[in-house]
Amino acid sequence: MFAERVAQGFYVNINVNREVAARYGLTVGDVQRLVTSGMGGENIAVTVQGRDRFPINVRYLRDYRDDLEALRQMLVMTPARAQIPIGEVADITLSPGPSMVRDEDAQLTAYVFIDLTTSDFGGYVSRAQRALNAKLRMPPGYSLKWSSEYEFELRAKKRLTLILPAVIAAIFVLLFMLFASIPETLILLFPCAFALTGGLLLQYLMGFNFSVAVAVGYIALFGIAVETGVVMIIFLDEALDLRLTKGTVDHSEIEAATIEGAVHRLRPKLMTVFVVILSLAPIFFEHGSIGNDVMEPIAVPIVGGMVTSSIAVLILLPVLFAIIKERALHRAILRPSAVGALQTARE
Repeated sequence: MFAERVAQGFYVNINVNREVAARYGLTVGDVQRLVTSGMGGENIAVTVQGRDRFPINVRYLRDYRDDLEALRQMLVMTPARAQIPIGEVADITLSPGPSMVRDEDAQLTAYVFIDLTTSDFGGYVSRAQRALNAKLRMPPGYSLKWSSEYEFELRAKKRLTLILPAVIAAIFVLLFMLFASIPETLILLFPCAFALTGGLLLQYLMGFNFSVAVAVGYIALFGIAVETGVVMIIFLDEALDLRLTKGTVDHSEIEAATIEGAVHRLRPKLMTVFVVILSLAPIFFEHGSIGNDVMEPIAVPIVGGMVTSSIAVLILLPVLFAIIKERALHRAILRPSAVGALQTARE
């Protein structure tokens, strides 16, 4: 931890006594012109040496301005052409002050720099803020604000609170456009919940905190989980539609169609899971390589979620599909699905 010093230097304060200066016919501007030219100096020309340019600055020699007493003896020209020491018309004092004046939102600011050994910025700030609230009493007019990485984290979380619901809504709309059935659309969201469970579990075991990279991994995971669930439902619909085209069906045929479609989807689903996991597994063993610190948080939720989402797709989706179709059979509204009807028409 490093606290920025707010009093690192000294400043020369020159306060003009207006009444005394007026007796000599001087204005504040006359005195300030001496301060500008005699102490600070004025550039009167530029000398050229080859390709270099050097300004020519004229001011008092250092012996005449290296201490307060010497500054007080600097001469000011009056309108009557007389010269008087600046100490006659101004008070010259020395005071400590900051080497640089910083401001944020039009308020003076001082920084305290903290080098953390953890990536959990939000957790550290929460603990530190509780300790400050218990032991620190801010004077009136003072305030404390956490900035830098923590501020970026808050900004990213605010965006993610809008992006994640938008992703779920977009998935729901696209699924409904594909199946034209709210029950089938809703059961396809279950793989997302199971995928989230596996992703959170592996994220906890690996010790990763929530970040933008982790959120990107969850968004990619939801897409993969829904994609595999869509293929499963299409297989189940095709198996059931094949029986519907031959006539009415009963509970046993719905069960047989569900088992047939799920069995046909078993091998492609397992291939998808193993390909995704094996393709991302090398990331966990390449510690310190370029880009690994970004890719590993993305891969963690995907790998963990693929394991649990496969359970939902292979076991839960067929069961829910059979329940929905049996209820539709009870209501006598069981008919070929839009996907199955489209496939039948193409054949």
